[in-house]
Order: sequence, then structure tokens, then C-alpha cells
Amino acid sequence: MKLCRASDGLSSKDKKFLLEQYGFNPNESLSQSSTTTKTKRRKGVVEKKGREKKVPQQEPKPPRTTHKLLQVLAGKARRKQLLSPKGMDVRPMMEVVKGAAFDILQVAGGCPASLRPGRWLDLYSGTGSVGIEAISRGCSEAHFVEMDPWVISEVLKPNLEWTGFLEASVIHPVRVETFLERADKIVGESGPFDYISVTPPYTAVDYGVLMGQIASSALVGENTFI
Repeated sequence: MKLCRASDGLSSKDKKFLLEQYGFNPNESLSQSSTTTKTKRRKGVVEKKGREKKVPQQEPKPPRTTHKLLQVLAGKARRKQLLSPKGMDVRPMMEVVKGAAFDILQVAGGCPASLRPGRWLDLYSGTGSVGIEAISRGCSEAHFVEMDPWVISEVLKPNLEWTGFLEASVIHPVRVETFLERADKIVGESGPFDYISVTPPYTAVDYGVLMGQIASSALVGENTFI
């Protein structure tokens, strides 16, 4: 098992250089990445027996929609734009970090121009941008683990169809925890995955526990990159 970690601790000059290298507008992208969206709930006041009592008002949830902020960075589907849910924290700078991580993997695999052929497992796949990047750069197959039915039907699957990678993909509509419990059965005769990407929501998991579960599962082999 080999661990590869991506970090965006870069200087502004390096960030601008990398953004330009991967086709982003550095001025727009850096300003987007520094902007955070906050949602505030309003509270109403209800009078009861001469006293005021604050109670939260339930606001109707807006319909979920998509937009195109991401793109494939290299390989067969280079520059193809990908759907992502509106309101999702999508930062172009993280896309550049992703591209740099793939470049490192290619060099580590002995083939700087592309990934060595293999099977990719994209945990917490969301838009599928990581697994799609993997297929675009040379992986023969990618498995996507995503539990949100709307994301699968309106974002992930359309992205796979748009890039032409649907036939090289397997979508697992389950929680990652459930997927890990079924690891022995899922691996079957195919053996461990060659690459595993782990991109959970930052506040939703205990990283130490999660990485321990992955490392001890049948999904990981001696030469697996995580």
C-alpha cells in the first residue's frame, strides 16, 4: 500500500502558474476559492399568553440544480466540462491540486505521459471527477461509490455519459461504510484495486478510523496507491 496526499499549501504565484497551466483563469478562480457561501435560517416570533416565544421557521428547500465548474484536466477527455451540484463547495484550486496529484502518480508508475493501466476506486465520488480523470489518463476501469440518488442520476451518470466512460465504469449506490463491509465479495476474482481515492466531506468522517478500515480491507493490495 502506498499513500499519496495532495496539499494546496502553495504560494499565490505557484497557484496562478498551475491554474494557467490547467486552463483556468487565475484571477477568477482565486477569487472564487476565497468566497464562502453561508446560509442563515430566519427565526419567527409567535405570541402565546402574552409572552413572545422564538421558534424556527421551516423554509422550503430550493430545487437542486447543477452547473459546470469542473473540467477534465488531461487525457482522452481533456477540457471536457463536468456537472456539479450548485451550492457544492467546488474550488478550481483544488482541481489543480488534483491534477498535480495525478501527475505524481503517473511518474511514480513509471509512465509520466499517462497512468499505468489498472482499476480505480473512487470513494465518496460525488461528481465523479476523480474517477473520470483516472479513466481519461489511462485507467481501464473505475468504480464509483456514492450514496446520494440525486447526485448519481443528475450529476455522476451524466458526466460519465458525456465523457464516454460509462461502459468503463461501475456505480455502487451505497454508503462507503457498507461498501467496505462488502469488500471481500466486491473484490471477488478481480483482486485488489490499483488506485483508491478518498474524498469525503471534511466534517463527516473520522479520517483515522476510515483509513484504518480501508487499509485492512480486501480492496487494498501490496501495490495499491491510496
